[in-house]
Amino acid sequence: MRTDRLTLRRWTTEPDDLAFVYDTYSRDEVARWIGNPPRVMASPTEARAAVARWLSLDDPPLGVRAVTTHEGDRLGSLLLKRIPWSADAVPAGTPEDVEIGWHLHPDAWGRGYATEAARVVLGEAWASGIPRVVAVTHPDNAASQRVCRRIGMRGLGRTDRYYGVECELFEMLAP
Repeated sequence: MRTDRLTLRRWTTEPDDLAFVYDTYSRDEVARWIGNPPRVMASPTEARAAVARWLSLDDPPLGVRAVTTHEGDRLGSLLLKRIPWSADAVPAGTPEDVEIGWHLHPDAWGRGYATEAARVVLGEAWASGIPRVVAVTHPDNAASQRVCRRIGMRGLGRTDRYYGVECELFEMLAP
């Protein structure tokens, strides 16, 4: 997928991709918003495992994509994937929601890349027939909440239905 400034592609197990993933997710300023509990990557081996996990989710339009400039400079990740329910959050057998999210390297923050990448991925979601997409953010992650609003998502308040943690929930319905 391409935008005016960005290319979204599959992650690879090539050394440059793995080094970037490790550099991004080993930073507290990135990892503090992700996971329950949040945790930085402790070794490059974890980057390889993360990329392998992301590749296993690849089912277009679902997947975790590398966000790069057209010149190939890596900026971060954009995900569109099924989001796991918290234990006992919904009745057994309820289909999982589809989540959009972004994790950018701090060097790429504040330039509109997450918004631009999310818009193109939402277009792919709608074109493929996905009727609803959600985003969840840490309650204190105001920057990601602003991205949600810029791409047209509606805030639904706090929830503990996903990932076993309280988060701010946003949704968008297909046009």
